[in-house]
Amino acid sequence: MNHPLSLFKYCPKCGAKEFNINNDESKKCANCGFIYYFNAAAAVVAVIENSKNEVLVSRRAHDPAKGTLDLPGGFASLHETIEETVIREILEETRLEVDAVDFLFSIPNLYEYSGFVVHTMDMFFRCQIDDFSNMKAQDDVLELFFIPKQELNPMDFGLKSIKEGVEKLQSLAI
Repeated sequence: MNHPLSLFKYCPKCGAKEFNINNDESKKCANCGFIYYFNAAAAVVAVIENSKNEVLVSRRAHDPAKGTLDLPGGFASLHETIEETVIREILEETRLEVDAVDFLFSIPNLYEYSGFVVHTMDMFFRCQIDDFSNMKAQDDVLELFFIPKQELNPMDFGLKSIKEGVEKLQSLAI
């Protein structure tokens, strides 16, 4: 797999073609000196449990990993805190309103989208929701349902970081 920086041919500041690899994380323009750093995109994952010790899972409606299980979440928008991101993503995907969020852990990931590999930092949050009556799959979610925590199978989840996150949740007994 080629490094994503290989797809950037021209300097985004001045447009020069002399936009060369500077190191593993950056390219530098020989014309204007601009250095572009390729950083991880911030993404969130919500771990939501109901009063029966069941975890809310979704089925992905689109690629990557279409049709596999997932946990609600997505990418941070500009000018948004990571806590705002998890609250917004849950609302967009489930119509549920979050009462509280607590950071659990993070996992670096590779997320291929439209033939481009996005390096992400997936941040897992425990999200408290008191009212599930408005729950409905929407956005890029095909369906939503609960699975007893002890029956979660990491291999049912299509994205690498989610598999790892489910394994970590099980090992930590969170």
